[in-house]
Amino acid sequence: MHSALRWAKPGFLLLVALSPILLVTRFETPESTSLRAADDAPVNSKLPENSESLARADKAVSKKTEVQGETPIGPKWWPSRWGADDQRGAANMMTPERVLEATKLITTGKTYQLGRVYERDMPTFPFRTFRLTIPAFRAPTKGSNQQVGRDEFFVGEIGQMGTQMDGLGHVGCRLPTGDTYYNGITSAEMEDAYGLTKLGIENVGVFFTRGVLIDVVGMRKVERLPVGYEISLDELQSALAAQNTEIRKGDVVLIRTGHGTLWKKDNETFNSGEPGIGLEAAKWLISQEITMVGSDNWGIEVDPPPNKQRPIEVHQWFLTKNGIYFLENLDLEQLAADKAYEFAFIFSPLRLKGATGSPGNPIAVK
Repeated sequence: MHSALRWAKPGFLLLVALSPILLVTRFETPESTSLRAADDAPVNSKLPENSESLARADKAVSKKTEVQGETPIGPKWWPSRWGADDQRGAANMMTPERVLEATKLITTGKTYQLGRVYERDMPTFPFRTFRLTIPAFRAPTKGSNQQVGRDEFFVGEIGQMGTQMDGLGHVGCRLPTGDTYYNGITSAEMEDAYGLTKLGIENVGVFFTRGVLIDVVGMRKVERLPVGYEISLDELQSALAAQNTEIRKGDVVLIRTGHGTLWKKDNETFNSGEPGIGLEAAKWLISQEITMVGSDNWGIEVDPPPNKQRPIEVHQWFLTKNGIYFLENLDLEQLAADKAYEFAFIFSPLRLKGATGSPGNPIAVK
């Protein structure tokens, strides 16, 4: 995401024992992070201050759900169109036919690396650790060739920092019957301290399909959209028309907001919020039957949210309700500079059993 950790319950601690390292991380909430409707305008919001208040709030949500016969995010979203046992969501649209169609878009052979470099000074949310060390040199082998070498140790949150893919076990919705994710799978069915037993990223497979860049900031002729700016459906459609590009079933859609120009130049502003799509644009993209949506920001959707009582709702519509993946913190500048609006898109998430997301370096080929 963006960071599911930003919205975790206050006081929740993560202890990771990596001999000889003990990493203790406190998960933060949106209330502990300064989010701004503009780059310097703080947004104030509060959660109930004690467990009794939280219990009353949960009871109110449950009662409303029962009365309306709906969930907090609309009608029941399961079983999936791909079957009651499905764990892949929109990745099911990756067929041999779609791969062959995508290869027809390769006419120059030029490749674009869309992933960011993973490094210590990249923007990360507070209390997230990225540490790569090479602690010692390996002594020469006893053979006459005297081979030497080095290894590295990594400490960090591998699936939710830098360029990252959000999997279907990343975001769900609390219901009276339990926290529920894609295809109606509940936390009780998949939770395990050593990785999800369902909806893990290892189920996803390879993405090889047509990719489309929607250069909203290019159409607006500005360097970047401000933090808190909601990209409208009209802007998406206008940018597509200006590019003479259309969206097709099974596409991966990448939205350029210009927010990525802040990467490592102004990490504080980059993390403070973001321009992005809202529910109107999200619902239209879902109706186009895309496989994945990506952007040069950290969470795809506008932040601070237009409705402060419904944060991160676009995530729920894509991931939870429709099984459509997110790809965040992309570098889209070279694609935009070359006006490469249509291309073959290739990405294979790491097969991390039980993980909620994956790092990686997506590739566009023109």
